[in-house]
Amino acid sequence: MTNKSLYCLIMAGGVGSRFWPLSTDENPKQFLDFLGTGQSLLQMTFARFVNTIPKENIFILTNEAYKKKVIHQLKVGQSQVICEPQRKNTAPCIAFATAKILKKDENATLVVTPADHLITNEQKFNLDLDLAISTAREKDQLITFGIKPHRPDTGYGYIEFNDSNKAQQVQKVLQFREKPDLKKAEEFLNAGNFYWNSGMFVWQGSVLKSSFERHCSELFDVFFSNLESYNTANENKFCKTSFEKCANISIDYAIMEKEKDVVVILSKFGWSDLGTWGSIQDIREKDSNGNTQNHNDIHFFDSKNCFVHSEENKTTVIDGLHDFIIVDTSEKLMILKRDNEQRLKKYLQELEAKK
Repeated sequence: MTNKSLYCLIMAGGVGSRFWPLSTDENPKQFLDFLGTGQSLLQMTFARFVNTIPKENIFILTNEAYKKKVIHQLKVGQSQVICEPQRKNTAPCIAFATAKILKKDENATLVVTPADHLITNEQKFNLDLDLAISTAREKDQLITFGIKPHRPDTGYGYIEFNDSNKAQQVQKVLQFREKPDLKKAEEFLNAGNFYWNSGMFVWQGSVLKSSFERHCSELFDVFFSNLESYNTANENKFCKTSFEKCANISIDYAIMEKEKDVVVILSKFGWSDLGTWGSIQDIREKDSNGNTQNHNDIHFFDSKNCFVHSEENKTTVIDGLHDFIIVDTSEKLMILKRDNEQRLKKYLQELEAKK
């Protein structure tokens, strides 16, 4: 098989609520330049794959509201933007896109990735990607990428793997573990055979189709049992009616946690899922007191380990704060204790209820 049968699905439909107030429903985080590179997270992800996968084989899974943004940022054809009519989590959109690709290429190998991850060593990433693709094609297995944990993080799911042969980079997955509490995360870290679940996957389209048939017959019946509407004028109508029928379920719950033949690539590239403001703070350059800022007109006094993001034309003074995240836009201001960052979604729901 050549790279003509290699495809990429970039998942870019989220609203990025944990990056409020900069990320909004109208302009979520995947379209923003958080790192000051001149590229959005989506553009950086697209560029990461375009040297391995034919550009026309890269599909972006997003929401109808973001279709114009995707086309504007990536300069791709309309047919490469697959729009979910409703947000139903990752399993339905992956099933739909996989069935659509299998209709035209039954030998398709698919790489599935979120749009908002940071990879710091792309050379090592490409080596691991090549290994995952060759493994998927040779072994008919579902492949995921695991990231070696360097702290007991409670914000990630974990992959427990069989490390009887520690020299092997490809390991059999024993089970997927939910986001743990701190005590459990420390146990995982000490055990040594638990890696963070990156949420990136590689598989043969036909192998994933079989997994849906075995483990999630509801979605199999909706998306795979009849392929005649795909890549036709009737596809949009079929997509809308299909999403109305299906459950809101992640690919982890629908397939990965149930499938017995899953392997993990013990990955060697630097990675962050950029899921919270704290994850941006972790990778940004810090001053001698651990403070980070997005421009030079932010000034700290008697403050430590603070993250400040404000508009570039705004002089900002911070005094006497330790471990705070401050994000200031023209319309909104957030001052959040870093320890409470996982509560931000709850706070926003309460704000919405008050309105």
